[in-house]
Amino acid sequence: MYSKEEVIYMTKIKIPFNKPFIAGKELFYIAQAVIDSHHTAGDGPFTKKCQAWLEEHLGCRKVLLTHSCTAALEMAAILAEIQPGDEIIMPSYTFVSTANAFVLRGGVPVFIDIRPDTLNIDEKLIESAITSRTKAVLPVHYAGVPCEMDTIMDIAKTHEIFVIEDAAQGILSTYKRRQLGTIGHFGACSFHETKNIISGEGGALLINDENFIERAEIIREKGTNRSKFFRGQVDKYTWVDIGSSYLPSDIIAAFLYAQMENAEQIIAKRNLIYDLYMEYLKPLAEKNYIQLPLILDDCCSNGHLFYIVTRSLEERTKLAGFLKEKGILAVFHYVPLHSSPAGILHGQSCGSLKVTDRVSDCLLRLPLYYEMTREDVCFVAGNIREFYKQY
Repeated sequence: MYSKEEVIYMTKIKIPFNKPFIAGKELFYIAQAVIDSHHTAGDGPFTKKCQAWLEEHLGCRKVLLTHSCTAALEMAAILAEIQPGDEIIMPSYTFVSTANAFVLRGGVPVFIDIRPDTLNIDEKLIESAITSRTKAVLPVHYAGVPCEMDTIMDIAKTHEIFVIEDAAQGILSTYKRRQLGTIGHFGACSFHETKNIISGEGGALLINDENFIERAEIIREKGTNRSKFFRGQVDKYTWVDIGSSYLPSDIIAAFLYAQMENAEQIIAKRNLIYDLYMEYLKPLAEKNYIQLPLILDDCCSNGHLFYIVTRSLEERTKLAGFLKEKGILAVFHYVPLHSSPAGILHGQSCGSLKVTDRVSDCLLRLPLYYEMTREDVCFVAGNIREFYKQY
């Protein structure tokens, strides 16, 4: 049961930050998985359909569906053979799973600053953070906007380190016509309910070097060679390596596959909303009241997230409160990992992280979900403009 205060709050919010949605045959496919396929555990028919769809549309050598993007990152850490003391360079402005997956292997996150324009890892700072202990660099494609991958890949090749793309927000975004998650050695995607293509919880590991495919299957199947058994390559399966239970239920995959069938219209709708926000809020940016997102040349974004960067923490707090009073839920994003208790304990910072700290104080994410209407976007943007008239 909800409390009286929670009921009042939910009634007051007209435009939530996010809203899960059904785009097509999600419920039909779930019933089909149970009634027709008689398979609700992992690696069923819909899991295989999802993996095949991703391999085809992303141009990836091998995709393994997981129960979360966190699981995909954990698998990547094992495949990269992260050992205690190994260093992994990453932005501090990211979700905790980016670091946690490697800390669990004994790795040390090395936090560097982000670019002030795209809010992605500043590729110019990577080389100065590399030491003899550096094992990998982990670009995070924030808001579905691509990092500067050519530079990152060149640095990694020179220093012989892994590139593991955190493409949790980047499904179907492209960098120079290449899908995010398919450029580095490994990529990790998310299908969490806040993402573009959803299954409630869910993720995928993208494997771009065929030398890692067989071991990845073993790790995903609790360290057993079960996949080879089902392909008839061994007469029984057994424990052969470390691993865990990283498979999603085929019910989850059934929901996800219906979303994939409608991916093109989902991405188009989100980009439409993104473009409307950009159009309506551009006058405020031109007056330097706010900063808007930037997509670099030769890159295409999936319209995952629309944010504004205000001029101060005080301004953001007042704007968020103003919007909430109007029934609009706009939210901030990450507390930087370098300043979090676990980040201080398990990681280390390299250089100044002034941009990260400023963005964390000033960034505000606006509502963006599949069922938003043009009128909804106008209402949100109109109230932001009204705020700045008064502020």
